[in-house]
Amino acid sequence: MRNIEKDLEIREIKPTEYSFLNEMLYQAIFVADKKIVLPREIIEQPDLIKYIQDFGKTRDFCLVAEQYGKLLGAIWVRFIKGYGFVDNETPELSMAVLNGHRGNGIGKQLLTVMIDRLKDKQLKRVSLSVDRENFAYGFYRKHGFVDYLASEKSIIMTKKLIET
Repeated sequence: MRNIEKDLEIREIKPTEYSFLNEMLYQAIFVADKKIVLPREIIEQPDLIKYIQDFGKTRDFCLVAEQYGKLLGAIWVRFIKGYGFVDNETPELSMAVLNGHRGNGIGKQLLTVMIDRLKDKQLKRVSLSVDRENFAYGFYRKHGFVDYLASEKSIIMTKKLIET
């Protein structure tokens, strides 16, 4: 892993930046075969668009990584019935970092700050869904997420935030 990028700021997303989530959702889609390039319109599918559609509702929360005025990544949670749904009290987490900026510790910073913020909000746990073949699976395990429910290709993972 290279050093964390200099002058990187992790902050809450501004409403004028919500459109950045379109790119982040697209970047978050994992395809094992690197020769396959998905069309950008794929995020319009109902099972995907719900991760960003009408973002900014009461319980939506997003952090972005910004450097020199450019957004490089985002991490957000929503209470939706998505791929990582556990229950109505557990928000589902999504995260992506732009190509060319991965492997620099941005994801780690985003996740660390998000976990702290979710604890501050008194949430008990957070969930996500990740493909078994995705390098992110090991990343999330390293950061305290555990397998909750596995299917043939993907795994729902959870992280306890507050001891009950």
